[in-house]
Amino acid sequence: MTVTQTARTTQTLTASGSRTSRPAPGPAFALLGTVQMTLIFALTSLVVPLPTIGRELALGRDDLLLLSAAYGLSFAGLLLFGGRLTDRFGGRRVLTAGLLVVAVASLAAPFAQGPGVLLAARFAQGVGAALTAPAAMAVLRAVFPEPAAFGRAMATWGGLSVLGATAGNLLSGVISALAGWRFSFTVPVVVAVAALLLAPRLLPATPAGEGRSLDLPGALLATAGISLVSYGFVLTDVRSWGSTSVLVTLLTAAVLLLAFPLVERRVRDPLLPLAFLRDRRRALALTAIGLTAAGTTVTFVLLSLHLQQELGWSELRTSAAFLPFAVVLLVSGRVAGPLVGRYGAPRVTTAGLVVAAAGLGLLALTGLAAQIPYAYGLLPGLILLPVGTAAAFAGAAVLATDGVEPHQAGLAGGVMNTAMELGPTVVFAAVLSLGSDTVSLAATALAFGAAAFLHTRTK
Repeated sequence: MTVTQTARTTQTLTASGSRTSRPAPGPAFALLGTVQMTLIFALTSLVVPLPTIGRELALGRDDLLLLSAAYGLSFAGLLLFGGRLTDRFGGRRVLTAGLLVVAVASLAAPFAQGPGVLLAARFAQGVGAALTAPAAMAVLRAVFPEPAAFGRAMATWGGLSVLGATAGNLLSGVISALAGWRFSFTVPVVVAVAALLLAPRLLPATPAGEGRSLDLPGALLATAGISLVSYGFVLTDVRSWGSTSVLVTLLTAAVLLLAFPLVERRVRDPLLPLAFLRDRRRALALTAIGLTAAGTTVTFVLLSLHLQQELGWSELRTSAAFLPFAVVLLVSGRVAGPLVGRYGAPRVTTAGLVVAAAGLGLLALTGLAAQIPYAYGLLPGLILLPVGTAAAFAGAAVLATDGVEPHQAGLAGGVMNTAMELGPTVVFAAVLSLGSDTVSLAATALAFGAAAFLHTRTK
C-alpha cells in the first residue's frame, strides 16, 4: 500500500469515526427545541394566574406589574451579552451554565413566602434564559453544519417560541386551577435537569472562540439600555406617558442605546457588529419576529383579562378557550417548515403576516363582543392567527439567520431572542395607550399588514 493510499484510508476511517461519534441530529434537535420552548413557557407562565398571586401575596398592581415583567427584563437585557459569551466560550458550555441557573431559580420560586424571593427568582430565571437561548442556537448550528440543513431546522425552530408562549398561557391556567400557581415552576425545573443530564450524550461539543474579547462597555450599555426601555414601556400600564418616572426611564434608555453604536464602532471585537443589521432582509425578518411575538402576547393578555374580569370566566375555562389556538399552532408549525422549503422564506413570511393580520382583525371585530357566541366570535380569529403566526415566524427565522457564519451563531441567537422579547414589550405598551381593547387589536392587525407590505418591497 502506498503512502497516498494509507493517508486516504486513514482519512476515510477518521471521517467515518467522526460520523459515528457525532450525536444524531433528531434527538439533539428535540432536546434543544424543548429547552427553547420551556424558556418561553417560563416567561408567560404567570400571565393567567397573576390575579391569584396578587391576592395570595397581597400585592398591588405596581408590584404585580414588576413581578410579571421581571423575567423579561433580565432576559431581554442580557441576551446580546449571552450571545457574545456563547461565541467566546462555546455553546454547550454556556448552555450548561444557563440551565443550571434556570433550574436553581425555578426551584427556589415555589417556596417564596413573600414578593421579594419570588421577584428575585424571576429575575434569576431571566438571567439563566439569556445564557441558554443563544447557546441553544449555537449548538443547533453545530448539529446542522450544512447551510441547507440548518435552514430547514430554523424553519421548524421558528415556531417553537410561539408554541412555548402558547403553552405557558394555556397550561398555567390549568395548573393554577388544579394544583396552584407554584406548581408551574416544576416544568422548567424538570426540563432543565433532564437537559443537563442528556446534553453530554445528545449534543456535540462546540469550540470556544479563542482570542475574542467580551466588549464589556458595549455589554453594559446594551443591557442597561434594553432593560430600561423595556421597564419604561411596562410602566406605561400604570403611569401616564408624561409622568416623571416614565420619561426619565425612557430618556435614560435612549441615551444609553444611542451611545451603544458609538462604542461599537471603536472596539476591536464588538458585542453587536453593526454590519450584522445592515442587511435589509435580516432587519425586516427581525421586525417580523418581534411583531409576531407581540401579536400573540397582545391577544392572550387582552382576551384573558376580558374573559376573566368582564365575562367572569374561571382560569380553567379561560385556558380552555385558547386550546384551539394551541392545536392549530402545533399543526401549522409542522406544515410551515416544508412550505418554506417549497415556496421560499420571503413568500411564506409575507403570507403568514397577512393571515395573522386577518385573524387579529376578526378578533377586533367579533372577539370581544359578549353577545356573540364563542364559536362565531372568538374561535375564527383564534384559528387564523396561529396559522399566520406559525408561517411568519418560520420564514422570518430562516431569513434572520441566512448567511450567518458558525462563529456568529450565538450572536444570531441573541439578536433573534432580543427581537422576540422587545417586540411584545414595545407593541403592547403602544397599543394599550390607545385606550380600547378593540382598537388595540385592530392597531396590531394594521402593524402586521404594514410589515407584510414592506416584505413584498424587499428583494
